[in-house]
Amino acid sequence: MSFPVAAQVETGQQLIPVTVSGSRFESSIAPIGAIVITAEQIRESGSSNVNEAIRKIAGVFGRQNLSGTSDSSLDLRGFGANSDQNVAVFVDGIRISENELQPAMMSAIAIETVERIEIVRGGSSVLYGEGSTGGTIQIITKRGLANTTSGSVVAEVGNFGYQDMRASLSKGWDSFALNANLGSLRTDNYRKNSELKQDNFSGGLQWASKISRIGLRVDSLRQDARFPGSLTEAQYLQNPRQTMNPFDYGSTDSDRYTLFGEINLKDIQLAAELSRRDKKGNSFGIDSFDGKTLSDFKSNVTQFSPRVRYISKSAQYSNEFVVGVDFAESKNMRDGVYQSNGFGDFPSASETSQQSKAIYARNDLRFEKTQISFGFRHEKFDQDFRNKIDATKNYDESFSLNAFDLQGSYQISNLIKVFSKIGRSYRVANADENSYSFNNERLRPQRSNDFEFGSSIELNKTKLVAKVFRHNLKDEIFFNPTLPGSLGTGVNVNLDKTRRQGVEIDATTGLSETFSLSAFLQHVSAKLVSGPNDGNDMVLVPKNTATLRLNWLPGNGQTAYVGAQWVDSQLYGGDFTNTCGVRIPAYATLDARYSIKLGTWEFALSGSNLTDKNYFGQAFGDTNGGSCKDGIYPNAGRALKFTARINF
Repeated sequence: MSFPVAAQVETGQQLIPVTVSGSRFESSIAPIGAIVITAEQIRESGSSNVNEAIRKIAGVFGRQNLSGTSDSSLDLRGFGANSDQNVAVFVDGIRISENELQPAMMSAIAIETVERIEIVRGGSSVLYGEGSTGGTIQIITKRGLANTTSGSVVAEVGNFGYQDMRASLSKGWDSFALNANLGSLRTDNYRKNSELKQDNFSGGLQWASKISRIGLRVDSLRQDARFPGSLTEAQYLQNPRQTMNPFDYGSTDSDRYTLFGEINLKDIQLAAELSRRDKKGNSFGIDSFDGKTLSDFKSNVTQFSPRVRYISKSAQYSNEFVVGVDFAESKNMRDGVYQSNGFGDFPSASETSQQSKAIYARNDLRFEKTQISFGFRHEKFDQDFRNKIDATKNYDESFSLNAFDLQGSYQISNLIKVFSKIGRSYRVANADENSYSFNNERLRPQRSNDFEFGSSIELNKTKLVAKVFRHNLKDEIFFNPTLPGSLGTGVNVNLDKTRRQGVEIDATTGLSETFSLSAFLQHVSAKLVSGPNDGNDMVLVPKNTATLRLNWLPGNGQTAYVGAQWVDSQLYGGDFTNTCGVRIPAYATLDARYSIKLGTWEFALSGSNLTDKNYFGQAFGDTNGGSCKDGIYPNAGRALKFTARINF
């Protein structure tokens, strides 16, 4: 049976009742302190992709993808260069943040299909497994409506050669529905040699009765990108749009097939997803010594996640119990060669695999003013590495990890609610990290003890949510640029003990019938707390970030917003010893959008970085004899975009 409730949420624009999937079921008791972005908010923001919507509406700090795609690395709790490895991302129950050193490919998701996005900050390993210490992002797509036909066509053009075409169609009958979505993006991007071509297809069909549904979904992506590389400080100051790597490029093809089903038997609900993802690609690059690197890769991931939920209710309480298992298997194959300038060729070939089996259980108990949630997870991993060139570096090892959490909330009055959370989360090294460690040894799992306390205050059109948090980490997996590696300085290691702690404030208010204001503020301290670097700050973590957004919704077919984001200074990625003496400068950007509906048509004009500020939020320095202020990846200048959309 369905169990919809009004969620305790932090929304980026307006406060509305929604149902959320806090227990990996379609509608359930809300996860405490969740942020929910609705389809309406996405539409009003003019976001062209899921990643952009998360950054604009929820105020999540993101770093540009170095390959020029829209898949920015999202940082929920100050994890710096490894932020995307500490956030678990799911689409309709299927994990898309996988066993590789890349951000989740959210650009493969058609934005028009998204019903809502749920963001939970903080450790979430009980339900979602490894790599969720920073938090989780759940993307839920729309279900087809019975006996309806709907669709849209969207065309966008902008400077830097930006052209984006999207089309979607959905058709529903009494018990059967199907949908199809196409997307084609072409852009030169801001810098030289940063062109991007991307084509997407997603489609699905499902059959549903009063108590069950079953369906199939297909998601495909074809991507060709040019890689501009980094700049020295002098090159950046001379011309931030230039490249020193005019010949570097790469391509990626990805296909995912998902079979899903669920059945409702009075108070018991069963659900499962079975998914297979195949990906292949290649890359080419020339270094400063005229050496050439050619690489081909293939990978596949299979997931199966059956689970059961039991709901019981009385006049005094409601209780939800969930138990499930997760099975996953991934394989990564890489073949490459480094063609040195005058010293011969150096081939490489490897195959890595990972299998995981997990069982978890969670219980949510709610009284009139109190909610208590607790859960446990046990997961076994088997990691295998085969170096086809040097068999002495092979390994096959197994290990197990446990996670738990205990959460509670209490409604003190109609205005004030308090909530708290304690738990343990974990992360395991992915295939790319393990293949670039000391002597190719498997890295130890990262474990975190997580603490959080917060309060929400809601009065009329105003809501304020404040949290304090701490993550005490052991064996954090990180790239240490000061240690010698096989290809120069730098290697993946397990750090000495580290800590993340800070404050988050999320506020929304209605200024009038047509104007609303939202703000998100985060302060985070990220430090090493033991070992030879005790007391040092972690690199690429701004201590403070702030997002402010003014919305205009007069209700006459027009909408507009103005948004600003400020990001504090941060250490260069190579400044692990905190001795560089300078930091990546703080910066602020200004965005805006205006739209108007004329019948079935909608037209919009939007812009980002409207002040055309030259800035960069990502720089790694040069630990191989260069300046600690080099390795700069400039962000884009002023970008303007015109959008035309027709709905039918």
